[in-house]
Amino acid sequence: MQLSVVSSALVAALVGIASAMAVVLEAARALGATPAETTSWVTAICISVGLTSGYLSFRHRIPIITAWSTPGAAVIAATTGSRMDAAVGAFLVAGALIVATALIGPLDRAIRRLPVAVASGMLAGVLVRFVLQMIESVPVAPALVLPLIGLFLIARLKSPPSAMLLVIAAGTALAWCLGLIQQWPAMTLSSFSFVAPRFEAQALIGLGVPLFLVTMASQNLPGAAVIKAAGYEPPFASAMLTTGIASMLVAPLGAHTINLAAITAAICTGPDAHPDPKQRWKTGMAYCAIYGGLALLGAALVGLFAVFPPALIKTIAGLGLLGSLTGALGAALADENQRFAAVAAFVVTASGVTIAGIGAAFWGLTAGLLVLGLDWSVTRQTLRAAK
Repeated sequence: MQLSVVSSALVAALVGIASAMAVVLEAARALGATPAETTSWVTAICISVGLTSGYLSFRHRIPIITAWSTPGAAVIAATTGSRMDAAVGAFLVAGALIVATALIGPLDRAIRRLPVAVASGMLAGVLVRFVLQMIESVPVAPALVLPLIGLFLIARLKSPPSAMLLVIAAGTALAWCLGLIQQWPAMTLSSFSFVAPRFEAQALIGLGVPLFLVTMASQNLPGAAVIKAAGYEPPFASAMLTTGIASMLVAPLGAHTINLAAITAAICTGPDAHPDPKQRWKTGMAYCAIYGGLALLGAALVGLFAVFPPALIKTIAGLGLLGSLTGALGAALADENQRFAAVAAFVVTASGVTIAGIGAAFWGLTAGLLVLGLDWSVTRQTLRAAK
């Protein structure tokens, strides 16, 4: 196997871990997950990402890279009032909806027609809270947070994929030098922890549905676009069926949804991975092997992040989500006709309001769709009157 294939897969895997791990751990904390459940979550999701990438790449002979849903993890972390068993029920429903998208044509078409501006406004409302938490950490630990923000802003100009890796490495060293890390965690192998699902209406509506919509709108559809831009025809139905089933299988182990990768996929689908487009599918196989190794280190990764000071965790999460927030805001405001509805979705979601036990992401999406529906109704009446 060509060295560039392995190196591209390694960079993609490390970038994915660096960008998402802090957010996943914030999600686990929000749900009250135990250390064993958190380790199981990270381990299961690493295994499923590796296996789905390897299977899809081998079957279709094109580079198909999957990932865990970072925006989805942000939705989970922003959820209040849910516990792990209810969240697992929501994860199962989200996975089932992804499978249904692959099998039911009308649902697939409905998801593709979901107003991008409104969905992006909802996503931006979720993500902005993590970026604000990073800024709020500046007066708490300025000697730690400010240098890392500066490093990120400079590093992304040279190599955006490597910026988060540098931040985590520098942040670990700086926190240790400042005496904010007292001891290193023990290196232990990963293990699984089964969580029996509980199907609770509030969690299914307030978490399961937004998780599904965010995964589709911000991950799967852009991920398919990345594959297409690289010159391949994305097997969308096959990918949805595979990732949806995988998501359902790992949900009782505490893991949330698997989806097509976008940013990390771009690393594995271009000429830097292999000069011959027909050979780039092998990056999926290398990616599978690397994630298998990361799965063994799941407990060590969780332990490492557990000893990080809160300010470092918030900084890593905020910087890791800056790109996603930028993309979401750009998509939310791009269409002038949908801009007001997108802002409504953003504001309601960012408020963090919980009504009837259902979280802000659902109400933000609902508000955006209602405003958009009113706008379209008035526009149609105006056009009829003009005729």
